[in-house]
Amino acid sequence: MRTPTFHDLTESNELPAKLFKRTEADLSFFVERVKPIIEAVRVEGDAALERFAKQFDKVTAEKMSIRAEESEFEGALQRLDPKVVDAIRYAAENIRAFHEAQKPEEMWLKEVRPGAFVGDRNVPLDSVACYVPRGKGSFPSVLLMTAIPAIVAGVLRTVVVTPPGPDGKVDDATLVAARLIGITEIYKCGGAQGVAAVAYGTESVPKCLKIVGPGSPWVVAAKRQLSGIIDPGVPAGPSESIVLADDSTDGELAALDLIIESEHGPDSSVYLVTDSRRVAEEAKAGLVKHWAGLDAQRAEFSQTVLCGEHGGIVLTKDFETAIEFVNEYAPEHLGILTAEPFEVMGKIRNAGELLLGKYTPMSLGNFVLGPNAVLPTGGAAKVAGALSVFDFMKRASVGYVTRDGYPALAEKAHTLALYEGFTGHAQAISQIRMDIIDKPKVKTE
Repeated sequence: MRTPTFHDLTESNELPAKLFKRTEADLSFFVERVKPIIEAVRVEGDAALERFAKQFDKVTAEKMSIRAEESEFEGALQRLDPKVVDAIRYAAENIRAFHEAQKPEEMWLKEVRPGAFVGDRNVPLDSVACYVPRGKGSFPSVLLMTAIPAIVAGVLRTVVVTPPGPDGKVDDATLVAARLIGITEIYKCGGAQGVAAVAYGTESVPKCLKIVGPGSPWVVAAKRQLSGIIDPGVPAGPSESIVLADDSTDGELAALDLIIESEHGPDSSVYLVTDSRRVAEEAKAGLVKHWAGLDAQRAEFSQTVLCGEHGGIVLTKDFETAIEFVNEYAPEHLGILTAEPFEVMGKIRNAGELLLGKYTPMSLGNFVLGPNAVLPTGGAAKVAGALSVFDFMKRASVGYVTRDGYPALAEKAHTLALYEGFTGHAQAISQIRMDIIDKPKVKTE
C-alpha cells in the first residue's frame, strides 16, 4: 500500500506553485492529436464516427446504430435493477426542484427614469448537446445534471452524446435516466469525435449550438479546438477537490471524503488542506484503511492521485493560510469540515461548489442533493460557476420609452453623441424625430 504525499508548509511563507498544477494544465499533447479526429468527422461524418468507435471504444459489434434505438431504451428499463431506477428517479426529482427554483422569470422591467423602462428577457437556446462520459464507468448522474437544467430552461432540442460500450450500446442506467426525464435523442459518439459530431453535424448527429458536460483531456482539448464552432460551456475536465479541515475534524472522516473524487481516475487532483498535524496524521492512516475497502481499480486510481504529484495532504502553518490555499487553488469541489462551516464559507471566494459539514459529503452532491455537480475545473472557478439553468438561456436586453419619458433621455444622449462624433446618432434623436412622429397622417383612398 502506497503512502499519501505529504506537503508540510508549516515553515513556509509561500505556497508552492507546483501544488496548483492540474493534469489538464498542458493540453498540447492532446490538442495536436484531436485535430485529425475532428477533421475526419467534419469530412466523413458517420463513417468516421463508426471507425473511431471501433478504434477508441473497442466496439466489436459488426453493426452499430449511431443513434440509440427505441428498443435499447425499452430493454434497459427491463434489465436495470428497480432500486437503481428508483434512485435515478429520486435524484432527478431533487435536481429538477433545485433548477426550477433557480430559473429566472421570463422578463423583468424596471422604470429607471419617468417613462423609461429597462430590463431583461430570458430566452432558452435552440439546441444543446449534453456530453456523458463513460471510459472509467457509467454516469447516469451526469446525464441528469446536464440535461435536466436544459429541460427546465426550455431548450428546444436537447441531445446526449456518450461513448458506446464494446457491444455498441449505451449503458442501461444512462438510457433509463434519459427516458425518465424525457430525453429521446442519444448518440453513440464519445471523446473528441463526439464533440466534433455536434459541432459540425453528421448524417445522424444534429449540429448543436452548445455542448456541456465533463470529459477527459481529449474532450477538453476538442472543446477548446472547436470553441469557434460550438460554445464549449463550463470548462469541466478531470475531477478535483479539496477537503478543508480544522482541528475539530476527525482525520479518518476527512480521509473518507478524500477518496470520493480521487477514485474518478489517475488524472484527478485531490488535497486535504488543514492546519492540524493531528488531522493530517489521522487522515494519512485513514486513507490506508479506506483503500482496503475499495475494489482494486478504484483503489489504484485513488492511490495514484493521493500519492502522486497532484494530490495528498497539505499541512499549513495556520488556518488563514489554509483558506488562502483554497482560494488560490479554486477547486471544483470543496468540502468544509470545520467547527463552523458557514463562518468559513464566508471566507471562500473561489470554489465550484461548497459542501458544508460532516453530513454533506461530495457523494451526495454528485448524485442526489440537487445543486449541479458539473463544475469548473483547472482553476476556472475563479471566474466561472456551476452549470445552471442560466447556461441554457440567453438574455436579451429590453428597453421601452414613453413619449413623456423621451425628451429628457434624448437631450442627454444627443450631447454624448455629438461629443463622440456620431452625427447620425445625434440626428436620430434631434427634433427631426418628433417632427416625423407628429407629422399628420396622409389618408389613402
